[in-house]
Amino acid sequence: MPNPLKYNKKFDELNEEEKKLLEINKKTIADFVEQSSSISDVNYATRNAHAKTYAVAKGTFHIEPDIPELLQPFFDKEKFDLTIRFSNAQLKIQNSKKDIPAYGFAVQIKDENGGLLANYPLVNFPLFPINSVSTFLKLFTAINQLYMKQWRKVFPLCIQMVKMIPSLFTGDMLRNIIKLIGKRNDFILSFDYYSVGAYRLGDQVIKIKLSPQSVDKNFGKKLKIKDVLKSYLLTHDFAADVLIQVCYDLKDQPINRLNIEWKNAPFIKIGEVRINKDSLLDVRNCTNELLSFNPFESKIFFQPVGKIQKLRDEAYKVSVQTRRKINKLLHGKNS
Repeated sequence: MPNPLKYNKKFDELNEEEKKLLEINKKTIADFVEQSSSISDVNYATRNAHAKTYAVAKGTFHIEPDIPELLQPFFDKEKFDLTIRFSNAQLKIQNSKKDIPAYGFAVQIKDENGGLLANYPLVNFPLFPINSVSTFLKLFTAINQLYMKQWRKVFPLCIQMVKMIPSLFTGDMLRNIIKLIGKRNDFILSFDYYSVGAYRLGDQVIKIKLSPQSVDKNFGKKLKIKDVLKSYLLTHDFAADVLIQVCYDLKDQPINRLNIEWKNAPFIKIGEVRINKDSLLDVRNCTNELLSFNPFESKIFFQPVGKIQKLRDEAYKVSVQTRRKINKLLHGKNS
């Protein structure tokens, strides 16, 4: 087995144009969150992505007893406490039976004293269709503005969507899109979940995959996702394998090309996520709505790696600061 590639801060660096576009994008994120209660017709400010919460639950992360020696310093306990949020990727909350199958499985890992170790916002699609930071920022800015009914932004949005088309036509992207279409009606807990981008594990760089054990993909097909997920978690224990890939060579495991899968990097099982039945928390509780799963709040040696990931740092900060400010004001009025 070759030696892992060491983390380098150059993986994350933005150029001057990208930094300017990021500042513009941050302004539209704050504006979106400020108007989000009317955009989604709810009585609180929502997240700027994965706005719709299906459920929040307590769980545990159990470490494999025989993980490789190289990984042991990071997993020095038998188990860790988790808070888990299940969500949908849409920016707007809609009360519909059928949501697009773009799901989130965000995991917050705590130490024995209840302190935050790491946040991992996982999703049920392993790739990201945009490699260009500029294209991503312009696209996301136009989407935010369109949701705020700035219709003149339709044309810029179309331009950026055309620019991202070439990134969609990799073999890996097409294969995973076809796979997702085939699974579009499957139960939310039967999907695999992925980190998409890379993360640090000390000086190493990894990707994460969470693979559920023995979940019926047809469970509660005729029910709303929120209702069926609540029903399952009230009556069933849930378990999923936690697997990682380690980066050895940027050619086979590129950090800033998110539309292709890592090759020649076998999955290593490092543990299991478990949710005991009846471990649900009240999603209507203001404390749970204010939860942040920003991966940049993690300990430094667990943080995200890569340019697209770096954008999320600033986006998360603006979104959560604006959301918490507004929701605390609303909570004060209603208390």
